[in-house]
Amino acid sequence: MSAAATFCATLVDEWVRLGVSRAVVAPGSRSTPMALALAGRDEVSLHVVHDERVAAFVALGMGLDGVPAVLLCTSGTAAANFLPAVVEAGLSEVPMLVLTADRPPELRDVGSPQTIDQTHLFGRSVRWFHDPGAPDHVAAGSWRSLGRRSFRAAIDGPVHLNLPFREPLVGDPGPLPSALPAPAGVALSIDTSSRASAAAETVRAFDRQRGVIVAGGRSGVSAADIAALSEATGWPVLADPTSGARHLDGVVTSFDVLLRHDAFADAHVPEVVVRIGRPPASKVLAQWLAGSGAVLAQVGGPGMIDPDHTVAAVLEPGDLVGLAALAGASGTPWLARWQRADERAQQAMVEVLGAADHLTEPAVARTVAEALPDDVELVVASSMPVRDLEWYGGPRARAHANRGANGIDGVMSTALGRALTGVPTAVLLGDIAAVHDSNALVGLMSRAADLRIVVVDNDGGGIFSFLPQASSLTGGRFEQLFGTPHGTDVVALAGAHGIPASTVTTRDELADALVCPGPWLVRVPTDRAGNVEAHAEIHAAVAAVLDTRP
Repeated sequence: MSAAATFCATLVDEWVRLGVSRAVVAPGSRSTPMALALAGRDEVSLHVVHDERVAAFVALGMGLDGVPAVLLCTSGTAAANFLPAVVEAGLSEVPMLVLTADRPPELRDVGSPQTIDQTHLFGRSVRWFHDPGAPDHVAAGSWRSLGRRSFRAAIDGPVHLNLPFREPLVGDPGPLPSALPAPAGVALSIDTSSRASAAAETVRAFDRQRGVIVAGGRSGVSAADIAALSEATGWPVLADPTSGARHLDGVVTSFDVLLRHDAFADAHVPEVVVRIGRPPASKVLAQWLAGSGAVLAQVGGPGMIDPDHTVAAVLEPGDLVGLAALAGASGTPWLARWQRADERAQQAMVEVLGAADHLTEPAVARTVAEALPDDVELVVASSMPVRDLEWYGGPRARAHANRGANGIDGVMSTALGRALTGVPTAVLLGDIAAVHDSNALVGLMSRAADLRIVVVDNDGGGIFSFLPQASSLTGGRFEQLFGTPHGTDVVALAGAHGIPASTVTTRDELADALVCPGPWLVRVPTDRAGNVEAHAEIHAAVAAVLDTRP
């Protein structure tokens, strides 16, 4: 009987009792005791992923439903490759149980192979770090409490357990320590009325007609509560696709292009802003709000969100009950004006997108939003795809995006994690993000994953064509440092992994593909310079209808 095997079996048993059902293992030797413990439980769906960075984002995708997945690797640089996903999980409050195997203390700082300093390896990105030392039966009485404490801490973000194991690494578990009593099922009845009333008082002095509700992702606020606030106040909801609120009455989805029209933006400056969750991706919206002088109430997280240092009140999701008591713009045409402008802008967008004889990048976003079946989740890359979906996707646009750190790494892996939970999942990303995360394709055809991959391929970093670098640098220098063409054939890359892949160039072809179960990959070729023109054409069309009286 092995102390390490018993220790690992005890932790896994406690986690299973608390609801853990998924594990992602990046293979290695030093992690053998925990890998065997996870593999030995039928209640745990175990997924082996070769690349540690991919594995970590897969675990992140699995944790989006609120239950932490176990993530395990061997010692050394394997653990360091978890960092990007752990950072994202920490900023986005995604549950995750991160387990890094380690050498025992006597093999550290002596030149032992595959040994690095793993103490607090992920810094402040984790909710809790603990190294319990090499397993010893003397400490068996603490093992279940360690499992319970780590699970509870992981509900709000990643927890890191660094687990040193001595050889032999293969052994049989002995009898497990007795189970702890089940967590007390005490129903907590919290009176939120006083706090909600206090929240209302916080902004009551700013109870003006001209208010807007800005809805983003990871807020902890339900779509129903957002709808109730809009109905009570008569304020429009400027909702991005990650908010899950685009389908509501009172939602304005074309806010970015509307606010590019100076006359509209100047005529609709708010006095009060209630921002729910993260800010949308639109820089135009952010600048307009920052320059408005409006009082800003931030509702929900994740974490502190105040990039412009203008938040006057930080409220909890339950405080929306108090805010709904504000008179706002009820009985005025404020909301109707926003909605009418949104309708005209959407009509202009649809006409421009429909007139093109090929798929532009905005048209790809719109097609994905409209053609994706309701039962398929969407993950979108935090570069141009998330912006195109936000700006041009329309009322049906809904997605998850890793907007905590706003990195492009791990996009396909995150989507794979969602798909491995049994949820049909699509992912919309650019060619650089696809190449960057191409190891997510390894073994994909052997996994039970309905993953539908749409790659917008402009052979480089398309977002930089919209930034000052594009006009201030020579063409050659811009391409070297920012355009960064790579020449990778993403269809051939998918084919190398046995994944069905093709190139599509029309809306109908893309729409037809989106309804088919995966795994598959489709490439949509675009041109970076042409993409800038396509955006400008839409903005000009919307400006033209706004300049014309209805």
